[in-house]
Amino acid sequence: MTGTMTLNRTTATTRRPRLAFLGLGWIGRNRMEAVAAADVADIVALSDPSAEALDAAAQTAPDAARCDGLDALLATQPDGVVIATPSALHADQTIAALSAGAAVFCQKPLGRTEAEARACVDAARRADRLLDVDLSYRYAAAFLALREAVQADELGPVHALDLTFHNAYGPDKPWFRDRALSGGGCLIDLGAHLLDMAAWAMGARDLRCTSAHLYAGGQRLTGDAVAEAVEDYAAATLETPGGGVIRIACSWNLPAGRDAVIGVDAFGPKGGFTVQNVGGSFFDFAAHRHNGTQSEERVAPPDDWGGRAAADWARRLAEGARFDPACESLGELAAAIDGIYARAAE
Repeated sequence: MTGTMTLNRTTATTRRPRLAFLGLGWIGRNRMEAVAAADVADIVALSDPSAEALDAAAQTAPDAARCDGLDALLATQPDGVVIATPSALHADQTIAALSAGAAVFCQKPLGRTEAEARACVDAARRADRLLDVDLSYRYAAAFLALREAVQADELGPVHALDLTFHNAYGPDKPWFRDRALSGGGCLIDLGAHLLDMAAWAMGARDLRCTSAHLYAGGQRLTGDAVAEAVEDYAAATLETPGGGVIRIACSWNLPAGRDAVIGVDAFGPKGGFTVQNVGGSFFDFAAHRHNGTQSEERVAPPDDWGGRAAADWARRLAEGARFDPACESLGELAAAIDGIYARAAE
């Protein structure tokens, strides 16, 4: 997993990879359309319990076989499988696809727990197959600008990071609110992007949760309730090994006066940097570099970034990419989420 728009590619395949798509709701179809637009792979098989979803997907891939589940998809011997199913299925489906010799691009979370996520990484290593997860914000120009500023040492060592993701609507599928199926609530759904941004953009590793608060319907969850209920508001503070502080807040259905509040504020001794959604949008972001009381705009919308992660995975697969050790970060991300849930239960 590179998560950058400039990739170091050294090998090439002699044919276009054959891809299968498992789960064809809105996000599955959106990622399929992005891969089709990139024109680097052939879409050969589709599977979804909904005939309506299959019909919609067939408009993009009319020649693809319609399959009844993962086993039937794998019987078509695809080079890669794109998984966009409920979270409880991700780990088992990922491992099955990798074990069958297919690369995998999976929606987050890769697993409901650190153990599930690391089992997937281990399976990718054993199979020597490319594994990636749709951590799509890595491909938005505004967040790329943040990462580039940090890597260029424009801010100095970042010691404070605030990250926010409030979704005024929350998920529309019932399984999101079933702990056994989802692995958690807004933290694993939205907070995963925030924690990934801390690690990917800031280089933060081995995060230690020092405080965590989870709520459902305005009531704080503690003890066994953390493992049984699904939170709709989460706030946590984490520390880096070097003493930096990271604060995250995320929610579903928060009355914030707009559709979404999404942002990152990073501060170091040389300056600050902000990425913020524009006008409550889920897709439009601006980036600003701060120097004292002065602020310089680095990125402004529009930026059609939503499907770039899937298209980039397909390109890498077409160019011969196999197991990428960078996917170890997926286990680290899951560990950070587990740490927050554990701290909240104390």
